Amino acid sequence: MENEVAISEKALLTLEEASKYFNIGMNKIRELTSDDHCPYVLWNGSKRLIKREPFKEYLYKQYSI
Repeated sequence: MENEVAISEKALLTLEEASKYFNIGMNKIRELTSDDHCPYVLWNGSKRLIKREPFKEYLYKQYSI
């Protein structure tokens, strides 16, 4: 059995993990991260990973999304 890391401890989140962690729908997460030069996305091949801390900082500065 693998030791799983808690979402709150991960530096990079999958779309599904980011959706759960930030309580934002998957479609909205995809929309917010669709820009090719998005500063809080890391592409691993075709897999989109969300940089948790920069994305959190971005969200905290927003009035609405």
